[in-house]
Amino acid sequence: MSTKIKLDIISDVVCPWCLIGYKRLEQAISELGIQDQIEISWQAFELNPNMPMEGEDILDHVKRKYGSSPEQWRNSQTNMIKLGKEIDFTFEFAEGKRIVNTRDAHILLAYAKESGKQTELKMRLFEAYFSKSKNVSNREVLLEEIKNIGLDTNVANERLENNDSRKQLIDEEDFWRKKGISSVPTIVFNRSSSLTGAQSVSVYKQVLADLLNHNHLSKIQQN
Repeated sequence: MSTKIKLDIISDVVCPWCLIGYKRLEQAISELGIQDQIEISWQAFELNPNMPMEGEDILDHVKRKYGSSPEQWRNSQTNMIKLGKEIDFTFEFAEGKRIVNTRDAHILLAYAKESGKQTELKMRLFEAYFSKSKNVSNREVLLEEIKNIGLDTNVANERLENNDSRKQLIDEEDFWRKKGISSVPTIVFNRSSSLTGAQSVSVYKQVLADLLNHNHLSKIQQN
């Protein structure tokens, strides 16, 4: 049995580039036919850890945080919608869309990981936020997605109320920051190398092919 490539994907559920990067990575994995040789763990990165639960209007947010004008944001939306079509994903930017706090979402992603359903939940949260304009800081929304993937909403709610779960999340985020992670998406390969930003399918294919070749050579040398 070949050694699996372990991928840590550091991201946030309100980061469109995180979704785009993952879908391109997914395509690269599929084109190489190596789905059974990849092990993915989603790692939390809160773009706005101090965001109040009511969130912030997205136009006000991009102006305050990035200095973007409404026109620049509309151009960014148009580009995002175009890129979404390339990965078969619908980006919807409804009037009044808000940037929200994502800490509870990350706590539940950690819970879903225990059952091997982390990626499934991650995709549902991306869709909920970007395609359906749902508030992914709202616990009713989050617990509905937990139910949709077949997990126990009572256990999930207990995790949300548990201070240890919250502390563990913060500690894990600190771990990645100390490793130098300061922007998302960042994909860490076998805890030894990384790529930041939504790279092209061809770039992901090259990196994965190189890692597979290295693993193969290592196995030959061990034998």
